[in-house]
Amino acid sequence: MNDERLQFYALYLTRFASGFGFVTLLTLLPKYITLFGASGLVVGLFTTAFTGAQTLATIPLAWAGDRGDKRLVLVSVLGLSVVSYVAFALVSTPAAGSWQFILVRGLQGVAVTGSGLMSLALVGELSPPDGRANHIGKANAWRLAAGILGGLAAGGLYEWGERLGVDGFDVVYALLVALLVPAMVGVWYLLDEDETRVRGNPFAGLAFNRRLLTLTSFRAQYAVAVTLVRTWVPIFAGVTAAKGGLAYAPFAVGFVLAAEKVTNMLLQPFTGRLSDRVGRSLFVFVGGGLYGLVALVVPFTPEIGTALGLPATFPVFGNLSAAFLPLLACNALLGVADSVREPASMALFADEGTDDGSVASSFGIRELVWRPGSVLAPMLGGALMTANMDWVFFVGGAAAFSGVFTFLGVLSHNYGAQALTEW
Repeated sequence: MNDERLQFYALYLTRFASGFGFVTLLTLLPKYITLFGASGLVVGLFTTAFTGAQTLATIPLAWAGDRGDKRLVLVSVLGLSVVSYVAFALVSTPAAGSWQFILVRGLQGVAVTGSGLMSLALVGELSPPDGRANHIGKANAWRLAAGILGGLAAGGLYEWGERLGVDGFDVVYALLVALLVPAMVGVWYLLDEDETRVRGNPFAGLAFNRRLLTLTSFRAQYAVAVTLVRTWVPIFAGVTAAKGGLAYAPFAVGFVLAAEKVTNMLLQPFTGRLSDRVGRSLFVFVGGGLYGLVALVVPFTPEIGTALGLPATFPVFGNLSAAFLPLLACNALLGVADSVREPASMALFADEGTDDGSVASSFGIRELVWRPGSVLAPMLGGALMTANMDWVFFVGGAAAFSGVFTFLGVLSHNYGAQALTEW
């Protein structure tokens, strides 16, 4: 049997490599829009192709993981990731056309979904029940680190390649392949063969699982909260004052966004370990409630900065406004809130799946429940923004509170009031 620590390290590297690729493509999307002269409809398809492929791939990939060897499925989707980034390098010319890029984005969506589902499922299976949230928190921390580094490095690598007279896209995708190939080899050689097998349709056995239904009563509503707040914090920071924003430069906006990822990354292993000891459902409730509370504060950051007499000019950033530090603090606190909730929530889904060997399907249900809110929330946010951007955060906060109190009510009804600290 392979060393258990090496198995986890192989999965952590997988989370990092997959997350790095995902964020890198997001960072480079503006360059593709310029390269192809894409219309608004085509720009929308750049995202729809990715999310649509993710949604369609979730059930078959989760089914394959539970019916077969998760390690083999993970190696396969990592290989698909390599193919997708080689394909991106091939279509990164004006002659290729935007439709070829859209098809490759769909391929990437399948690969990212598969690697996320299988890596989390294997982390959940390998972890002891009393350390599951801690290991999931560590895996998520690697993904968040990739998000920070990928966002910072992608543009720099592209420009560096262009200065050297090499296609900047080729440089970026060469690095992604260089990350994914060792991850794929590590999973194959360091992980033991997954011998867990589920006959029939594992989704059918979990569809009416009372614990999962309790969790989804929260998650379906919370998806609206997170999508609204996470999408509109950079919009609030970057758009003009005439549209209700602060008109910060892109570098300042990026710094605000990084604050959420840094606090989330640093705290998840600790909060996961703590939730293993104290009770996971309590962390879901507290983390969701804190997220809603901070969301309600975001629109008031200009008033808070003025009331506290905070500076409006900063080294490197230049002239911003007194709202900068409060907004930075709010987004950092949103990361804290997510760090409290996320590993505990994931561990609860893993607990239910590992009981009967359907851990991939359990995470698949978790993914699918998130989709409606994440698709509908941006449209809702756009409508609210036309009236007043503050309402985006008020509705986001309300959705978070609605989710946590629904969760508390269903949990108490099904398992008693003490379940909040015992689950």
